[in-house]
Amino acid sequence: MSKAFTKEDDLGELAPLPRLVSPLVTGTRNYLTPAGSRELHGELAYLREARKPLLVAAAAKDIAAREELQTIERRIAYLAQSLSSAEVVPPPDPTDDRVRFGATVTVRDPYGEISDYRIVGVDEANPGRNWVSWQSPIARALLNARLEERVPFKFPAGETELEVVRISYE
Repeated sequence: MSKAFTKEDDLGELAPLPRLVSPLVTGTRNYLTPAGSRELHGELAYLREARKPLLVAAAAKDIAAREELQTIERRIAYLAQSLSSAEVVPPPDPTDDRVRFGATVTVRDPYGEISDYRIVGVDEANPGRNWVSWQSPIARALLNARLEERVPFKFPAGETELEVVRISYE
C-alpha cells in the first residue's frame, strides 16, 4: 500500500523515554558559570525555536522524526528544569589567590607534566575539554588551593601531588 493512504496513527506509539535526571544530589546547589548559563540558555532557545518546530511537521509522517522530537522534548524539559534551579556564580575578586568555582587551574605533576582543569557546574562538565564538575574528585582537591600550593590527589594509577601553577577566570 502506498504511504499516501496510511494514517498518521499507523506509525504507532513510541515508548516513552525515561526522564533525564540531574546528577546533583537532592538539595545540592546547581552552580553555573556565566558562560555556562549563556550556553545552556542558547541551547534551550535553539531547541525550542528552531529544532522542535521543524521536527513537529516531519513527525506526522516519519517515525525517525518522532523519535528525534521525543529526544528533543526530553532535553528541553531537562534544560528548563536545570536552568530554573541554577545559581550563576560570577568570577571572584581578582585579588583572591585561591582556586574558586569557575577557575581554570593549571597544575604540574611531579614529572613536570602540565594539565589544565576548568571547574564548572555539573551541566557544563566536558571531560574532552578538561572541564570538570565542581563535585568531581579533582575539583574538590583543587578548590581553595593557592598559587604554588601542592595538593594531594589520588588518580586511579595512584597518589600524587599537583602543584597549582596558574589560576585564571573567564
